[in-house]
Amino acid sequence: MKKIACGLLALLLCAALLTGCAARGAEENNGQDGEKLEGDAQAGQKPALPDKLTRNADGVPELRVYQVDEEESARMDIESYLLGVLAGEMKNDWPIEALKAQAILARTFVLKFCAEKESKYPDADISTDIEEAQAYDETGVNDRIEQVVQDTRGLVLSSGGQLPYAWFHAHSGGMTALAREGLNYEKAEPDYTQVVPGLESDDAPADAQAWQADFSTEQVLSAAREAGLSGVDALTSISVGDRGESGRAVTILINGQPVSAPELRLALGSSQMRSTLLTSLKLENGRVVMAGKGYGHGVGMPQWGAYALAEDGKTAEEIVTYYFRNVTVEKMW
Repeated sequence: MKKIACGLLALLLCAALLTGCAARGAEENNGQDGEKLEGDAQAGQKPALPDKLTRNADGVPELRVYQVDEEESARMDIESYLLGVLAGEMKNDWPIEALKAQAILARTFVLKFCAEKESKYPDADISTDIEEAQAYDETGVNDRIEQVVQDTRGLVLSSGGQLPYAWFHAHSGGMTALAREGLNYEKAEPDYTQVVPGLESDDAPADAQAWQADFSTEQVLSAAREAGLSGVDALTSISVGDRGESGRAVTILINGQPVSAPELRLALGSSQMRSTLLTSLKLENGRVVMAGKGYGHGVGMPQWGAYALAEDGKTAEEIVTYYFRNVTVEKMW
């Protein structure tokens, strides 16, 4: 297992080599240096429960969950629902503290969804549809998953008494991202997102650490149009436009016209264009050839970073408050 300090030096060197990566001041970066694993916020500010949810006799909020496989809604409490979510989002044999960190984020995600969104399914607060919410896999629930959900019962992230967006992804490629660069987030940047070394484990699959992909020019043009490009009939040039603080592409220039890099990634397929942390982007022999680092949007907690920190003895609370600043872990029930 790579030690945190050594990993930091290597990751910072990699980040420095990315062209167009903007430097951040110490104040903007909140003083994070890879060894600091503590939250800066004050504890005791519990978020409010979404109005639409009611508690059962044990004080646990209940949900109407649309189960895609059964094609019907079922009422269950959040802790029961979380079992399948945790098994769907993280391997059940991973380090316990990494699983606990994921459980805290997953529980926060559910409450945030219920507070702000409506399920696309009738008579449901949320669903097991990964396109709407989180992954869900009841078959992956084992004793470890059950113990983790029990041990983190009621624990959520709080950002000054508000529920934050509990973003996570597989691998940051070395540096996490702000929401505006990784997700094309159009509102004001939340005060809990930040750019810090991802500190991922060397055990991560090679294709999560770095990847390559190529597409036909027709595929790229179609995806670019879906992402908002207009007036381009043939692709004659492609390059990275602006980059964000983490080094990720914010825009891609197609024939000199900017297109949102996160939106283009989604349109091309997020399992093919695995990140916007691009290290190469070329037009070769009628195809667009690209390479990059990491897997996912890069915002919030990288799961392979949580794996590494848990292996190094960090607690779930230390893990989540490293990747999110100005947050605390609060017990809501």
